[in-house]
Amino acid sequence: MALRAAAARLASSSLRRRHLLPAALLSPATINPAVFLHSHATSFGYKQVREDEKSKLVGNVFSSVASSYDVMNDLMSVGLHRLWKDRLISKLNPFPGMKHLDVAGGTGDVAFRVVERIKSVSHRATQGTLTDLEEDTHIYVCDINPNMLDVGKKRAAEKGYNEDHCLSWVQGDAEALGFEDGSMDGYTIAFGIRNVTHIEKALSEAYRVLKKGGRFLCLELSHVDVPIFKDIYDAYSFSVIPAVGELVAGDRQSYQYLVESIRRFPKQEKFAQMIQEAGFERVEYENLVGGVVAIHSGLKL
Repeated sequence: MALRAAAARLASSSLRRRHLLPAALLSPATINPAVFLHSHATSFGYKQVREDEKSKLVGNVFSSVASSYDVMNDLMSVGLHRLWKDRLISKLNPFPGMKHLDVAGGTGDVAFRVVERIKSVSHRATQGTLTDLEEDTHIYVCDINPNMLDVGKKRAAEKGYNEDHCLSWVQGDAEALGFEDGSMDGYTIAFGIRNVTHIEKALSEAYRVLKKGGRFLCLELSHVDVPIFKDIYDAYSFSVIPAVGELVAGDRQSYQYLVESIRRFPKQEKFAQMIQEAGFERVEYENLVGGVVAIHSGLKL
C-alpha cells in the first residue's frame, strides 16, 4: 500500500503547477533591493568557500567535464534530459523574428532546439520560403566557460549551422550580462543557475535584459518530494553518478560536486519566490519525474 500511494503521488507531482501571488501584490518590505547586492550563497557543493573562489572552482569543473558533458547527461538521466529540454522549448513557444538569450548553454542543446522550432513554424506557415521575420531571428548562446562554448560551436558546425547567422556564441557571466536593457523576447537557462555565486543577481539580470512581455524559463535539477522515491534517488545520485563520472569522464570529484550542488539549490517554492522578488509576474513551476527536475517560468509585465 505504501508503494502504491508513493507511486500515485509521484505521478501527480510530475504534472503539478503552482502559482504564487502576483509580484505586484508583494509588499515593499518583501522586495528588498539589498538582496541583489549581498548574498551568503557561498557554497561549493557541501563545502563553504569565499565568494571570489566559487566562480573559479565551478569553472574548473566545467572545463574538466566539457568534452564528455553530453554523454554524461545521457547516462545520468537515462536520456530523459532530451525530453525535459523539449518540454522547456514547448513552454517557450519560440516564434520567427524573436531575439532569444540562452544562458549557461555552451553546448548548444537548448539553442539548437529553439532554432529548429522557429524554422519549423516558419516553414509550415510559408511553405518553405524564408521570411523576413525568420531572417530577423537571433539566438544568443551565453556561457562563462570557453570550453563549453567550443563544444557548442563544434556541434553547430556538425549540424550545418556554421553558415547560419541567427546563432551567436558569447562568453559572459550570468550575473553581469553584456546585453542591453529590454533587448530579448525570451531567456532560458538549463542546468546552470545553481552554479552561479549569486542567484539573485542572475535573476535580476534576466529581468533587465527581457522586453516587456518577455518570458523567463529555468530548467533545473530540483528536489524530490515523494519519500520512497527520494531515498532511491539519493542513493542513485551519491553512489552511481560520481562512479559513472569516474568511469566515463575520469573525473569523480566534478560529478560529486554536481550532485551536492543540487541538494544545496533552493526548493521549488523558495526558488519561485526568488523569481518573483526579481520582479517577474505569473510565476509558476512544473515538477517532472516527481521533482527530479523542475521548470520555473515568469513573465516581465
